[in-house]
Amino acid sequence: MTGTLTRTWSPGFALDLPTTIGTHRRGSGDPTMRFDADGSVWRASHTPDGPGTLYLRRRGGDVDARAWGPGAAWLIEQFPDLLGAADDPESLRTDHPVVARMQQRAPGLRIGRSARVWESLVLAVLEQKVVGTEAWRAWRYLVRRHGEPAPGPNSALFVPPPRREWASIPSWEWHRSGAEPVRMRTIVRAAAMDVERGADHLRSLRGIGPWTAAEVRRRAVGDPDAVPVGDYHLPTVVGHTLIGEAVDDAGMLELLEPFAGQRGRVVRLCEVCGTRPARRGPRMSVRDYRAM
Repeated sequence: MTGTLTRTWSPGFALDLPTTIGTHRRGSGDPTMRFDADGSVWRASHTPDGPGTLYLRRRGGDVDARAWGPGAAWLIEQFPDLLGAADDPESLRTDHPVVARMQQRAPGLRIGRSARVWESLVLAVLEQKVVGTEAWRAWRYLVRRHGEPAPGPNSALFVPPPRREWASIPSWEWHRSGAEPVRMRTIVRAAAMDVERGADHLRSLRGIGPWTAAEVRRRAVGDPDAVPVGDYHLPTVVGHTLIGEAVDDAGMLELLEPFAGQRGRVVRLCEVCGTRPARRGPRMSVRDYRAM
């Protein structure tokens, strides 16, 4: 394991670090991410150079970073992009009163990119057509059982397995995680392909539809126009935020049409600053395939 690498970066723009990077966190028990009470963030990832851990902390207008492990240099080099250094929030110019207000409320929200297509893809597949609780449970189990303790001082963190090792996870371990065979097969098939070369052709893979591809694009490549069509909650959140009532996917796309090129940014603003209706109807149930 390498020693500690450090870097201080001055963004030169408003940055809400926890909210910007928070889109990569899957539940409060995500073994690959931890948030400290002071707003600093820990993130473990399997980089092109191997496992690594990244620690980020705001200090005035700067961001201090530390990294450990074989992937430390890659993480130190890439973290500004993770925090939206290449993003351009001013590309969203609108006189829509609701969207303009959300922009004012979240001046530090950026769309970053992890540059780790595989890790985003695994999580998106695990989240296909299930509630987040069910998907995050499977992610926690599989990462803790088949990943490895993250390098560095944070003993609570785990690094996800590299792509090729996902294909060798036994079927009974997928069952114990709560992920049913359909999602397991999609991930195992995808593990045979070098998806890190880009996210543009993900939909050519069996089991990868528009929702999954959009989820990967907005996290791995920072696509400000990616809209996850087919999400259970998202049309309701977007509809209630923009016009005060629930809509379906078609209605959501119609509402987002004026923001072409920046639709994903509007979606993210709705997620962070939008309104949600009171819960009255039935919710999606949390299934447990482990008992089947």
